[in-house]
Amino acid sequence: METLVRRLFKLALFISVFLLSVRYLPPNHEWTDSESRAYWAASDWLGIQDPRDFYFLLWLSVELIVAISAYVVIIKLWRRFRK
Repeated sequence: METLVRRLFKLALFISVFLLSVRYLPPNHEWTDSESRAYWAASDWLGIQDPRDFYFLLWLSVELIVAISAYVVIIKLWRRFRK
C-alpha cells in the first residue's frame, strides 16, 4: 500500500510540474520570416502538411523536457534533504 501511495504521489508531482511548465512557458505565436521558413522546411522534410502542427509537437517536447528536468531535480533534492 505504501508503494502505491508513493507512486501516485510521484505521478501527481510530475503532472503538476508539467502543467506548471505549460502554464508559465507559453508558446510564441508570432513568427518572424526566418522562423516561418525554418518551420515550413522542417515540416516539409518530416512530411507534416501544416507547420503549426510541427510547432505544437516541438513545443510539447520542450515542455516535457522542462517538466522531466524539474521533476528529477525535485526528487533528488527531496532524497538529499530527507537524509
